[in-house]
Amino acid sequence: MATFLHWIGRTAFKRRWLVLLFWGIVVAAVGGAAAQTTSGSSSAITLPGTESQRANDLLGDKFPEVNASGATARVVLRAPHGEKITCKGNLASVAATLKNLAASSSRVSTVSDPFKSGTISKDGATAYTTVTYRITAAELTDRDHERFDDALSEGRKTGLTVEASGNAVATAEEGASAEAIGFALAAVILLITLGSLIAAGLPLLTAVIGVGISLSAITALSSVFDLNSSTSALATMLGIAVGIDYALFIVSRYRSERAAGHDAREAAGRANGTAGSAVVFAGLTVMIALVGLAVVNLPVLTAMGITAAGAVAVAVLVAITLIPAMLAFAPERVRGRSRDRAEGRDSRETKARFGRRWVTAVVRRPVRVLVPAVAALIVVALPVTGLELGLPDDGSKPPSTTQRKAYDMLAQSFGKGFNGPLTVVVTDQAAATAKKAAATMGSKIRELDDVAVATPAVFNTSGDTAIITVIPDSAPSDDATKDLVANIRSLATTTERSIGAQGMVTGTAALNIDVSDKFSAALMPYLLVVVGLAFLVLILVFRSLLVPLKAALGFLLSVLASLGAVVAVFQWGWLKDLFGVEQPGPIMSLMPILTVGIVFGLAMDYQVFLVTRIREAYVHGADPRQAVVTGFEHSAKVVTAAALIMICVFAGFMSSADSVIAALGLGLAVAVALDAFIVRMTIVPAVLALLGRRAWFLPAWIDRVLPIVDIEGERLAKSPAVGVRPEPATELSPRH
Repeated sequence: MATFLHWIGRTAFKRRWLVLLFWGIVVAAVGGAAAQTTSGSSSAITLPGTESQRANDLLGDKFPEVNASGATARVVLRAPHGEKITCKGNLASVAATLKNLAASSSRVSTVSDPFKSGTISKDGATAYTTVTYRITAAELTDRDHERFDDALSEGRKTGLTVEASGNAVATAEEGASAEAIGFALAAVILLITLGSLIAAGLPLLTAVIGVGISLSAITALSSVFDLNSSTSALATMLGIAVGIDYALFIVSRYRSERAAGHDAREAAGRANGTAGSAVVFAGLTVMIALVGLAVVNLPVLTAMGITAAGAVAVAVLVAITLIPAMLAFAPERVRGRSRDRAEGRDSRETKARFGRRWVTAVVRRPVRVLVPAVAALIVVALPVTGLELGLPDDGSKPPSTTQRKAYDMLAQSFGKGFNGPLTVVVTDQAAATAKKAAATMGSKIRELDDVAVATPAVFNTSGDTAIITVIPDSAPSDDATKDLVANIRSLATTTERSIGAQGMVTGTAALNIDVSDKFSAALMPYLLVVVGLAFLVLILVFRSLLVPLKAALGFLLSVLASLGAVVAVFQWGWLKDLFGVEQPGPIMSLMPILTVGIVFGLAMDYQVFLVTRIREAYVHGADPRQAVVTGFEHSAKVVTAAALIMICVFAGFMSSADSVIAALGLGLAVAVALDAFIVRMTIVPAVLALLGRRAWFLPAWIDRVLPIVDIEGERLAKSPAVGVRPEPATELSPRH
């Protein structure tokens, strides 16, 4: 692979205008496709195989007029202070608002009349109407959302307080503030690390190009596929982080190769063949982990994993083709301070840097460093034992949004459970059986604890399926609501045994419970698969058993500690003011498993870039401890910069109004910090120092069957370089 990438690097350097033209055509093509897209993303989640999803599917078949998958909005109208909504003037205002809502889109199916349906609060001050659409939330256009907002604004002009919630209500755009924060901090770190404006600007420029291509492609795909609203944010988050990091690794290696005496084109080729090989391997590892999310069998998670993997793939391709081409436009100005080393200054004779002093102290007293480091990770991970999963609803949105205002108004006027009604579906092929079962279940549900309202059964036209709406006394995320769902499902099982009709529970709270159960069941198996994959892949790379085992265990500690931090901040509310958490609560169900997949790939980045340097020094003849010091010294600066860049990018997303993205940003920032600085740069050298030569042991029979993966360009080291005097070849991967 190194030889092939070396050729790509030299060719891209020589044909720089052709490469630039190719990427320009790609940007124009995907940008044009995105510009033609009119539909957007949605926050809807489907759960194949769960009871709530089966109930929704049944409603779609038996109650087509209900259209469980159609977009809905609940518009809350409150009279001015001290007045009733039924006053003459307010009646006219409500009627005008309902008329405007019905006319806001040709896709509106129904707008309920609160006075006919009785959806008026006991104090008479508040009412609500339900707006249903014939299409899904993802199919609503920007024009639909604009006219809907205009109808709300017209209602407010009459003196009413008008707010709306539901999946038909557009989420306010946050702009690029999160990305801008991370980008600005990354630019500062790159400038400090590389010491050159041109060198620092190159990774930023290519990252922007890669992310632009990825987001345009996702936008274009949203017209064909139903993509969740968090999909593009995840792709942006990863695209920026790995795009900058991968470019940094190649640019840094180019500067080293120039300092070693290679001409510009050969240096670009060798940087691509060595650092580029590591970039391809690291990128493939991230992509495998992300695509592997499909094993959970949740469409929204599969889509997020595949699109994020696509963003990483674009970042890899940009790094190994566009970076060498861009280097050709300013081959000398990219070098920065490395020019001094090319003139013969030996950096090893300069004053020892902090990295060398740090690793020397670690290998000198490995036990004293290892024990507190592992203990610290375990302490940070402890809150993960209290992890509670759930789905964010309008109650988790910022207080300034119309969705949150509508949520609070409904809870105040109609009760906390009104924001999470349960839908009980009763069905049987025989209409008489369905009718008997619905009557039985309705009466028994009203006797259960935590039931505020259980409406009479409503049958479809054929009479074989009924709907009973249950309003709990408790809020959707309360334990009492979970108990109520479990009790109704138990009652449905008993009724089916005695009468024969099938009963199922769906609705917001039921869907929430099913999501939590599904992800709780999938999290540990996926974590074990990822750890197992890390172990096998690293055996192939490092030709060792103990080094991969240590890496996999370190990854496990990192991801558990990051989840522990998320639980403490976003669920328990610790330091919530510092992190801007307005409403602590259950962690979004997608977040832990996404964190596992992403952190796995990023952890392997640092493992590969750090330990390959250590292994290189060892096979060159250094004793185990000296190899750790030498390898660490050569890679610590770039790995530190790469980690700081990712931390800044991820931390920037903590300011997002989307609680899912904010929690994911914190989890990933903490995970990268812990994995890079505690696991890879503290625990790894300490363990390698303790193990000595045993760290690199691999049984001969395993060594014989494993293919050689040329990550560090071993074949390039054996071949004469172009543009520099030949040096003796060195074997970097001796057979045992």
